[in-house]
Amino acid sequence: MLEKIKGTVEFIQSKYSKRPQIGIILGTGLGALVDDIDVEEVIEYEKIPNFPVSTVESHHGRLIFGKISGKTVVVMQGRFHYYEGYSAQEITFPIRVFKFLGIEKLLISNASGGLNPDHAVSDLMIMTDHINLHPGNPLRGKNNAGLGPRFPDMSEPYDHKMIDQALKIAEQHRIKVHKGVYASVTGPNLETPAEYKFMRIIGADAVGMSTVPECIVARQMDIPVFAISIITDLGVPGKIEKISVEDVIMAANSAEPKMTLIFKELIALQ
Repeated sequence: MLEKIKGTVEFIQSKYSKRPQIGIILGTGLGALVDDIDVEEVIEYEKIPNFPVSTVESHHGRLIFGKISGKTVVVMQGRFHYYEGYSAQEITFPIRVFKFLGIEKLLISNASGGLNPDHAVSDLMIMTDHINLHPGNPLRGKNNAGLGPRFPDMSEPYDHKMIDQALKIAEQHRIKVHKGVYASVTGPNLETPAEYKFMRIIGADAVGMSTVPECIVARQMDIPVFAISIITDLGVPGKIEKISVEDVIMAANSAEPKMTLIFKELIALQ
């Protein structure tokens, strides 16, 4: 894997030589942050050696390089998921590439189903912890010490300092945010009422199909992580309704300006 990472990094650096300070992953219906970036280079995933290609219609498939809030960033506009048929290692390959490109922080967004009765559609939830319900782990297999320790500590999966900064930003702008635990499942089907109940019992406040594999790899490589969910539907008894991908995207789009504001001001503080 190390040789693949180095080959991919060399290709990217031949197109964009600056060192990005912050990596950003944009989730379902959450691509508008790109409009605020002073874009300097765009590379389609399909042109990047060893890179997976996003197969989800609501996800673009490109790396965007440029500046936002005074910081040089690399942005994944469109991510990869286990349900697309990729392995946990393939899903998280871009995070390893980001590390070798030089990023110091990783910011992640996602769309999720709310499990906490206090949640409403289009609310924001800052992730403080997670529960990994995937059958695989991106660290499974022979460990390369050049990528991080065999048994990385996960006592602080999401960076406390960035969480506190984001909460203050939200308060200043009177943006309602929750803090909570995110459960990650494989998908692509949404959950049954019994599954929603199970995840709430084991301690989750929201459920989605991403983020946790990326966080695990980032922490193995000693990259601080901040993650935020937009609640796009509810898995709360009495509030469960049939939804479509279009409904999810509509709810995400509604909350996106608030998330984008928090991201922009948080990036400025790093």
